[in-house]
This record gives sequence, C-alpha cells and structure tokens, in this order.
Amino acid sequence: MIGLDTNVIIRYLLQDDTKQTKKATKLIESFCSSESPCWLSIIVMCELTWVLRSTYNLDKQTINKIVENILLTSQFQVAQSDLVREALIKCQHSNLDFPDALIGRLNHSDGCKTTVTFDKKACHSRDFSMV
Repeated sequence: MIGLDTNVIIRYLLQDDTKQTKKATKLIESFCSSESPCWLSIIVMCELTWVLRSTYNLDKQTINKIVENILLTSQFQVAQSDLVREALIKCQHSNLDFPDALIGRLNHSDGCKTTVTFDKKACHSRDFSMV
C-alpha cells in the first residue's frame, strides 16, 4: 500500500496541471487497485476539502460529492472511513464544513464529551459547545 499526499490527489481529481496531472494519473492508475488501494489519511481528507474550497472555490455540495466519491472508490482506502462518512453526513445536513464535522466526530469517538470552540456555526452541532 502507498499513501497519497493531498497534492497528488488534487492533481488527479482536477486534472489542472499538465505535467503533475500526468504523473499523478499514471501513479494512481498503476498502483491503486481494489486489491491494493492507496491510502488517504484524515489529514489528506481535511486538506483536500480546504484546498477545493479556498483555492478552487468549489461549493460545499460539490466538495461533499467529491468526498463521497472517494469513499465509494475501491482504489482508495480512507483512514477511519466510518468517521469520515459520519462527518460527511453531518456536514451535508448542517452548516458545518467537512473539516469541522470531522473534528467533532473524531473527538467524540475518542471520548470527548464536547469540543469547545469559538465557531458559532459549529455550536449548532451536538459535538461542539461555545467557549
């Protein structure tokens, strides 16, 4: 198994840089398979959504669809995929962005009663409370 960095998965998904896209596509199509999927860490999943929003100005719905498609792709294995899936569902049905929803779910699964935040938007979720 090999792990993918955020920039590799971005190049593959968006096909936005000719030279790097070619390398990323060749790597993923050669080494990521159902039998030997490529690993995507929690950090990569958070960075991915942040880059898609901040650099490419994609809307929340499009970003959520990309995350969902990654979870459904057998060539990728996402770390803690159950929690990633829960976070995706939570952000689809709330004002939370994916990274915030994931932070809440991860902390909850690690035994935290709440995650304290200054983010008023996040406080509408049962995983968060205001400082």
